Amino acid sequence: MIFGLPGIALAQSECGGIMIWQKTIARPLTVTDIGLHSGQPVTMSVYPASANQGLKFIRTDLPGRPQVRAHFSRVVDTTRATTLGEGRATLATVEHLLSAFYGLGIDNAIVEVDGPEVPIMDGSAEPFADLLMQAGSSSLPWPRTYLVVHKPVELSNGDGWMRVVPGQPRIMYAIDFPHPLIRRQRFSVPLDSEHFRREIAPARTFGFLKEVQFLKSQGLAQGGSLDNALVLDDADVLNPGGLRFPEEFVRHKILDALGDLALLGLPILGRLEVNRGSHDLHQQFIQELISQENAWRLWVPPLHNRTMRQSYQPPPLWQGATA
Repeated sequence: MIFGLPGIALAQSECGGIMIWQKTIARPLTVTDIGLHSGQPVTMSVYPASANQGLKFIRTDLPGRPQVRAHFSRVVDTTRATTLGEGRATLATVEHLLSAFYGLGIDNAIVEVDGPEVPIMDGSAEPFADLLMQAGSSSLPWPRTYLVVHKPVELSNGDGWMRVVPGQPRIMYAIDFPHPLIRRQRFSVPLDSEHFRREIAPARTFGFLKEVQFLKSQGLAQGGSLDNALVLDDADVLNPGGLRFPEEFVRHKILDALGDLALLGLPILGRLEVNRGSHDLHQQFIQELISQENAWRLWVPPLHNRTMRQSYQPPPLWQGATA
């Protein structure tokens, strides 16, 4: 049985598994860790939010507790990380936390941070995903809206490009670095919570020793260490435990891309492909996608005979979709 969604077939037996209702976290959570660039402790608390609030940051350390909306229109810098800003308030390194929200299907939350950047944790999204899982999720009395792609959209930027085409929700990412441990890596994964938690969330950010040393000399990356990043010299990785995956580098690029795509504010029903991407390319692509209104439409899952479930079930981004 097909549920009238152009280019996406939803099996009747599986349609009940798609996320019908918006979600927030069930209980507040708090964590303290260091900031990657400041090297100073940062405390972050996440609270439930009502439907249609989206994801919102609050700088509790600044007068008036200014808010910064997690939206692509609030991106003010994409150098080495994604930085959001609104008025005098900015917040850096938001992509790992946003990736965890996106990967677990959390649509609405209020995030209070007492510093200029989100805690770096271990350099991946896994600690955030674990905390969100412990907090649980709760359905809200408002349906989720999806952006359904029915025509290809592509953007090139130098050697890099990014596109989305109609089809099963999935992301393919390719990178190319002149390092013997990386070289050309390519990874493809379905966009659902199970694959995110297992295949993407644990992948750590990475950098090269000479680059890290230069950044530290410039007063940046003061909190960077082998505890929160993969560091490579000219031939190998310096971390004693080695890699978590052979393709950990490209998996982390997918993690970053999902965090940046969270700023769209809508989950995408389509197949994403990225080559030699960056935070800047991700944001440019979002702008291009939004501008091509004839390539997509908004879709709300059918609500008849649907009831909200308050108990926690790990929510998929998309489920039951086939090309």
